[in-house]
Amino acid sequence: MQIASLHRYPVKGLAGQSLDAIELAAGAGVPHDRRFAILRGDTSFDPAQPRWVAKEKCVMLVRDTALARIRTLYDERSSVLVLEADGEPPLEASLASAEGRASAAAYVARIAEPSGGAPRLVEAGAMSFTDVPENCISIVGQASVDALSAACGTPLSRDRFRANVCLTGGDAFAEFGWLGREIALGDAIVRPFARIPRCAATSVNPETAQRDLTVPKALKQHFGHVDMGVYAEVVRGGRVAVGDAVAPPADAQA
Repeated sequence: MQIASLHRYPVKGLAGQSLDAIELAAGAGVPHDRRFAILRGDTSFDPAQPRWVAKEKCVMLVRDTALARIRTLYDERSSVLVLEADGEPPLEASLASAEGRASAAAYVARIAEPSGGAPRLVEAGAMSFTDVPENCISIVGQASVDALSAACGTPLSRDRFRANVCLTGGDAFAEFGWLGREIALGDAIVRPFARIPRCAATSVNPETAQRDLTVPKALKQHFGHVDMGVYAEVVRGGRVAVGDAVAPPADAQA
């Protein structure tokens, strides 16, 4: 098995960035992944004491499908976020300033038109705004995506599942057998701890920003569950790069 792609999603709910390599640290997620979130206007949040926020409190794809129209580029050295959408002028905003965060939130609001009042862009601090409170990474096997594509009779992009790490090789859903076991990703060691139940956000085509397939229903119908991929904690940090070998547990199905 090999690492096929690596991604981070600097702003929760927005498009990700493809990476050639990452440095993982024990107990942490992918650097700058879900570092920011755009909260609904009716959500309370204290920037001085950041806390994990459930996805329902955020502007998110499951409700606001137009988010898929927005392309992103984040430079952690300058804290500059670039947002682009067809038919709209691009925006460059420094997320280090209140003004920049406000302009980025306003840009997203203009595209997605979320309910709940004027949204705010906030920073997670030492944690991240993943869908679970634990600092972790997400892993999806391309074989699992291919199995769902075959069952549905249409090719599905793995981008629907917004994973940090996508693997090639092995059997469909083999990663479910790794829970509680240590696996090697490049130079890092991770331990998957939970399957990822999928919501209606995966029904939004990332290329068209339209709902074109009810993915959770398809998973349930064809495989008896609504899961795709696993969450994993980083046990030992290290460099992880596209093309690196993946070593699952020796006695696990691979």
